[in-house]
Amino acid sequence: MGKTKARPILITGGGRRIGLALAHHLLSQQQPVIVSYRTHYPAIDQLEKAGAVCIQADFSTDEGINAFAARVKTETSGLRAIIHNASDWQAEKRGTPLTDVLSNMLQIHVHAPYLLNHALEGLLRGFGHAASDIIHITDYVVECGSDKHIAYAASKAALDNMTRSFAKKLAPEVKVNAIAPAMILFNESDDAEYRQQALNKSLMKIAPGEKEILDIVDYLLTSCYVTGRSFAVDGGRPLR
Repeated sequence: MGKTKARPILITGGGRRIGLALAHHLLSQQQPVIVSYRTHYPAIDQLEKAGAVCIQADFSTDEGINAFAARVKTETSGLRAIIHNASDWQAEKRGTPLTDVLSNMLQIHVHAPYLLNHALEGLLRGFGHAASDIIHITDYVVECGSDKHIAYAASKAALDNMTRSFAKKLAPEVKVNAIAPAMILFNESDDAEYRQQALNKSLMKIAPGEKEILDIVDYLLTSCYVTGRSFAVDGGRPLR
């Protein structure tokens, strides 16, 4: 008998940083991957060469989200997991209407995962007990808030709450968990002063890199029991 074809893992926002690292990590394990991206980077070409299915998506509207879900359904009849990594980091600042900031943050961090989880539920079910996963990438600010990124923190808190709601809805076939990171890696443009200030905010005083997230994703994908939980990857930052 022929070997059953592996179901792909869908990663939203897979063109940069953690999403990109996740895609390459999974591909290295011979795991099929579907990636959404907003802006085309050279990294997308590399992902496609490595075997990923890369789909440009506009999550700024519900129509764009639903169109992406429809496209995913044309690519596969089943998903092993959805990793909601797509994110934006918009601050409340002079000149930007507050309603725009709040709407933008809710759109990417709440509307997109909410609609995609519902639209793609059928691709996750039907494969057995704990056979599929949803992973929400949230943020350590869910626990402590943020005075400069209030809408961002609120939208990530909503995503954190949806983790428990979807865990209840989809169990026992689909496990739903969250990962709440802080200061995983710097941008190339971050200067030395900023980097030191950021490092001083955590107890561990390092930027550990993507491996910390990759390891937790591996654990969640192999667990047959853990669901409805949030895993902090923040170097003890809320304790400072």
